[in-house]
Amino acid sequence: MANLLDIIQWCNLQLKTNEFKDYAPNGLQIEGRPEVKKILCAVTASQRAIEAAIEQQADLLLVHHGYFWKGEAYPITGMRGQRIKSLIKNDISLVAYHLPLDAHPTLGNNAAISELLELQDIEALDPTERHPIGNIGYLNSAQSPEQFQHYLTERLGFEAIHLPANKTEIKKVAFCTGGAQDFITKAAVQNCDAYISGEVSERTFYEAEELNVHYYACGHHATERYGVQRLGNALAQQFDIEVVYHELNNPI
Repeated sequence: MANLLDIIQWCNLQLKTNEFKDYAPNGLQIEGRPEVKKILCAVTASQRAIEAAIEQQADLLLVHHGYFWKGEAYPITGMRGQRIKSLIKNDISLVAYHLPLDAHPTLGNNAAISELLELQDIEALDPTERHPIGNIGYLNSAQSPEQFQHYLTERLGFEAIHLPANKTEIKKVAFCTGGAQDFITKAAVQNCDAYISGEVSERTFYEAEELNVHYYACGHHATERYGVQRLGNALAQQFDIEVVYHELNNPI
């Protein structure tokens, strides 16, 4: 058993949350019972994730996508109201880490992607960022664009969407998980052969062609299911508590 506030303090220090300007609050978003015996991890604090936490008698729901995003309406009504009501009624805490969990050099989503793809010599996609949320790495050997699409599909368990460019080989790869398709312009500035993110927009088709950077959309969910698992495992070791991951297989 661990104290809720001790868990939050440890996570905030490890992820350096105070050094990020984010779109939603990082850390404790909804406070439940003060002692934590079990944590359930999920990518997004959906109703299904909450119901899984209730069913498995978790004390804390740890996610990458929580609530209270900038631009959202203030009233707690409708779908979000139902979600929050479910958490409060069952005395379950909601803890969310967004950009800090993308950027962390060992626990983060991008760190996991670089390891899964066996990329080498990792560097920042944007050297001006204090904590880069995008990275660049190098394949051990060059691949054709078609080979790389199959490689991504196999390694990430998601049917990668390929938007083609003119380059015939891929060696230098930029990546940023989730909905960071517009960072393809940064990949072009760094003369990358390919850029990986989760989602894709209509405009990205033309940008890939005109910037001459192959773009691969590998799923918002599929590219961001690793950070919460890594953070959860770290918490299990640090506090000797039970941590489980709930996979919802979101196809987006």
